[in-house]
Amino acid sequence: MNSLNFHTIPWSARIGMVMIVIMVFLGIAGPWIAPYTNAELVGDVWEPMFGNFLLGTDNLGRDMLSRLLYGARITLFIAFVATLISFTMGAVLGFFAAVQKGWLDQVLSRGNDTLMALPTLIFALVVLSVLPANLFTLIMVMAVLDSTRVYRIGRAIAVDIEALDFIEMARLRGEKKSWIILHEILPNALTPLIAEFGLRFSFAILFLSSLSFLGLGVQPPAADWGALVKENKDGIAFGISASLVPATAIAILTISVNLVADWLLSKTSDLKGGEG
Repeated sequence: MNSLNFHTIPWSARIGMVMIVIMVFLGIAGPWIAPYTNAELVGDVWEPMFGNFLLGTDNLGRDMLSRLLYGARITLFIAFVATLISFTMGAVLGFFAAVQKGWLDQVLSRGNDTLMALPTLIFALVVLSVLPANLFTLIMVMAVLDSTRVYRIGRAIAVDIEALDFIEMARLRGEKKSWIILHEILPNALTPLIAEFGLRFSFAILFLSSLSFLGLGVQPPAADWGALVKENKDGIAFGISASLVPATAIAILTISVNLVADWLLSKTSDLKGGEG
């Protein structure tokens, strides 16, 4: 396999990488570079952009730039942690089901199909309306729901790899199933899983924004980008663009992640074609 050369990366993926780095930097450094605190009232309601404040003010007179920077950290943190947990759960169970086979594979797969058959947003709204409204509950609900998709993909990849000759050789050597999963299946499944991680991360951002827009995501006074859209949505009727600022940030981040994920998926397809 040829080493990765930056010059071979398409411009779309490069742009996506640059925007992701910028977003991550803003998420990490946001509270230090924000001109005001998250909940500080600094002006009148819905002041225009490029006036006294670069991005204007929100529905309570708080600086939109500061709210956006604080919201970047919350949005990225929740989406990343939820995606990481979902991939850990889904991939481990999917790999184990593919290697174990038999009744355990059937139980896990049928249970996974049952969860996937439920409308994701409605199921999340029901669960979050019953359980305590805190960050841990929100992350775990997102992770469990998304792990069903990861399970299906992980199991499908593992089934293909498990049928290859070097897996049979490992069994003949007497290797344990856990060793086969960690040392044989996981390294060969890593590239498509990384690409899928980007896609699921984009979904997590949109899903979190949807929950916050409906009032069951991040609770005030903290706010992710979806909550910022909700807080300022009434201003659209008066020509106020405050809600468009966080909505644009959500769009830029999800598009950037998808650009990189699409490139990784194309790399995976090229590798499969080369092996064929």
